[in-house]
Amino acid sequence: MTPPAAAADSVTVRLGRLSQTVSLDDLQAFAATGEVPRSLRLYRPLLNASIQEVLQGEIALEPEVSQVILDEILQTPGGAQLLDTLRAIAPNLAAADLRVTLEQVSEAEAGLTLLGILRAMPQDTLEIDVGTLLTLASQFQLAQMESKALSRVLRKDPAAETAAPAPLLGPDPFAKGSSTVERWELVLRDHSRDRSIPIDMYWSKDSHGPLVVISHGFGADRRFFAYLAEHLASHGLTVVSVEHPGSNVAALLSLPTDNLPEAAAQSRILPATEFLDRPRDISYVLDRLERLNIYSYSLRDRINTDEVAFIGHSLGGYTGLALAGAALDLRSLEAYCQTLNPVNVSPADWLQCAAQDLPVKYANLRDDRITQLIVANPLTGVLFGETGLSRVRVPTLVLAGTHDTVTPMASQQLRPFMQLPADKYLVTVVGGSHLSVGDPNNLNADLGRIPFMAELPDVTTAPLRIFLQGVSFSFIMQQTPKAEAYAPALDPAVAHAFSTTTMSLRLSQTVPEGLAAWPRLRQSGLHRQEGLISYLPSLLHLEALAIQDQFQALQRQMVAYLRHTPPSLTAVYWPFLVPQLPMQANQPGSKPATSQ
Repeated sequence: MTPPAAAADSVTVRLGRLSQTVSLDDLQAFAATGEVPRSLRLYRPLLNASIQEVLQGEIALEPEVSQVILDEILQTPGGAQLLDTLRAIAPNLAAADLRVTLEQVSEAEAGLTLLGILRAMPQDTLEIDVGTLLTLASQFQLAQMESKALSRVLRKDPAAETAAPAPLLGPDPFAKGSSTVERWELVLRDHSRDRSIPIDMYWSKDSHGPLVVISHGFGADRRFFAYLAEHLASHGLTVVSVEHPGSNVAALLSLPTDNLPEAAAQSRILPATEFLDRPRDISYVLDRLERLNIYSYSLRDRINTDEVAFIGHSLGGYTGLALAGAALDLRSLEAYCQTLNPVNVSPADWLQCAAQDLPVKYANLRDDRITQLIVANPLTGVLFGETGLSRVRVPTLVLAGTHDTVTPMASQQLRPFMQLPADKYLVTVVGGSHLSVGDPNNLNADLGRIPFMAELPDVTTAPLRIFLQGVSFSFIMQQTPKAEAYAPALDPAVAHAFSTTTMSLRLSQTVPEGLAAWPRLRQSGLHRQEGLISYLPSLLHLEALAIQDQFQALQRQMVAYLRHTPPSLTAVYWPFLVPQLPMQANQPGSKPATSQ
């Protein structure tokens, strides 16, 4: 690739009225060796291993996908905040220059790197405002500290740690069942919406009980929960895993690259219509399954569409909540998206703001056939308004991960959980990320290479997946006559038994005591311009909870010690309290008594 005629060979760093020009060759040398050149010694405290990794790291994206992402940044309202942030950091950066630069480096065989982007800039020198950059970096660092403090609070569960799991009264729900599972692949055609919906159906000759329907997240497919579908079917349930054609991995890789007119620019990564089509996909599939249950020779009476347990991940979690009674309410979405702080914008914010393009602001997508709900790392935000989730009337199990940077725990999982009515469970995964519950044999490898989607090794997440298999089956069985037999698996002590040093599991029916008053959970969803000062009360609250937990743990240890090892008692006499007795005459050192 031929570089542009005028390309940047240096970066001018400004802090107030002070400035210094830094050679990109020196930055390249630091990235390659880790040694700070003489010209960069002033910035030695900032040039750590993390900065070196950022300079070296490559972003692997398909050229077609990177082009569409670039259009999202430059043309859609959601990308406007990000551009504003880039301009604040680099005042002489123009949108046109950014487009030309990224288009050129995305075509390079070596991959997209930060240094490659800097070298391809049309300007001779790119200006960097260090004051703005340090402010944003500090805000990011405080967010990381907040996440770690939250993990410390959630990791402790004294009741579960000291209790022994109750004995199971039936078959082990965490072990594979005895049924031989068949998997059928079908494509259902909804002519009214011109939409073909692939499904996988898992069933056996022993199939009975509620029907299970699974919905994947954005950019995934119907095999995301394949291990979970196989497990549930091996215990005699019929499972149908649905693939949503407008937001699956195939749709992401086949996005049109034609530029859109700026005046009518809309999100192409996630079409707004998906927020309506996804729930309608499920309702349409249930309609077709009702007919199969009547007319199919093999499946007759094996598909119970009157009792449907829905399992959804990420955007699939939104899908399930909408079907379970939470009406789509976008009346506050526009104001929310206009006040986003670009530093703290998560992929969940970007995705939900795509719904602004819908022609309707309210939609009731409820399907009364949904009788139970399991949502892992759900996308919620303000899609259901202030009180929409309170209308969910089915038993719900929510799984949340502390290291989920796609659908952050506080805004997308804990706060929505608090809005749900009673009859609910919360599984918190300390150390869990957005993809930790996915099938390692069916995960899109490209997703794991995206920085905010970084995934943990399979061996680390294996206990979580085994726990999810058993707790999901036990939860589903609560709407059957065998509910009592599987209730012990929903005990908090069982979750603790599956915990490891790298991933701690907690099961409860409420947000942990003390955390309900955490500022992040109580603040309004519309107040998103979070400055540095906003982190102070949040961090203080979490640290106070952590210290309180430490004192309580110390108290429990003291009580346990005193209970098993009573202290020996020693009599101590203070001199001024001991009566002075007359000394005997024949005692050594005594004086003879004298008469008065």
